[in-house]
Amino acid sequence: MLVAEVADKKRERESALNERAPPLKLSGLSVQELQDLCKDLHKKIDIVDEARYDMEIKVGKNDLEIKTLTQKIDEIKGSKKPTLKRVKKSAADALSGAVADTGKMKADFTSGLKKVKKEEEKKEEVTDWRKNVDAMSGMEGRKKLFDAGK
Repeated sequence: MLVAEVADKKRERESALNERAPPLKLSGLSVQELQDLCKDLHKKIDIVDEARYDMEIKVGKNDLEIKTLTQKIDEIKGSKKPTLKRVKKSAADALSGAVADTGKMKADFTSGLKKVKKEEEKKEEVTDWRKNVDAMSGMEGRKKLFDAGK
């Protein structure tokens, strides 16, 4: 069966080539007829070359479009997930995690964190500016402000 299939393909190929490019009969042609035949063949070669070039351009454009579309699909799907880093656990940590899972002991997640004391901001007392206007007027007031800055 394989031999018969190979022979069929060979016959089909030969018949297609004979249809598209019949064998040339060059014997008995004059110089002028040979030149005309060469010009005709040259025109046919140009036509086939233009078609081949057009097909290459179309294929290139399609390949570029496929690449851009696959990039857009990747962007829509999202970025790659980062690889997780391995965390080393001591035997005590692993054991305490196993005990916490059983429900005998609750896990204290804040035990390993640093404790930070918050400093209370000093708030200046808001006083009525009208009461202090007379005391700060003149040179005496400027002297008090100067002395308070030291």
